Amino acid sequence: MKPQVQLLPGAISEILASASETGVLSLSDRYGLMAAVMDEALSEEEQRSLNRILHSVRRGRVQISA
Repeated sequence: MKPQVQLLPGAISEILASASETGVLSLSDRYGLMAAVMDEALSEEEQRSLNRILHSVRRGRVQISA
């Protein structure tokens, strides 16, 4: 059975704002991103925001907390 993961409305923009301000992705942020990746009904704006977050992590501008 596949676990049910549901993205909260506005979560991606909140994660983007938090990561931009603090430079860190928390555990709850990572769970939110996981839910976003699994969501097939993301708007184009949400997809762009998600890509910006992931790009910032790859570039080292945002760190992943332990």
